[in-house]
Amino acid sequence: MAERVAILPAGRQDLYTRNRYSAAVASGGFLFISGQVGSREDGSPEPDPEAQLRLAFQNLNAVLAAAGCDFGDVVDFTVFIVDPQAQLRVFGKVRDEFWGPAPYPTLTAVGVTWLYGFDFELKVTARLPEGSDHHG
Repeated sequence: MAERVAILPAGRQDLYTRNRYSAAVASGGFLFISGQVGSREDGSPEPDPEAQLRLAFQNLNAVLAAAGCDFGDVVDFTVFIVDPQAQLRVFGKVRDEFWGPAPYPTLTAVGVTWLYGFDFELKVTARLPEGSDHHG
């Protein structure tokens, strides 16, 4: 059985401890990241959808960095969107600020009815760099 190593970004451990899940788990050479949203420091949603999505990407990047990764290590990307007909354009615009060059990760977009007050949630799988402390 592959070892599971919990990854927690600095400053948000209490959020994950309180809700009883890990920000990410490193196992078998991959990093499996819990859905990241555009939450402010107090946990509340950023009200502007574009700013909220940027914050979700920043929160995602913080989890990647905590495992010694960056967005170039992402191999699979899923975005959950409340009201995708209205918000898909926002996703396309903001994504391009963070995505980086080709080859791009796989992408799945899922329309949902509720995300606990958020408009977007980002869930990814990344490969861990060779020699990483978390490579497991």
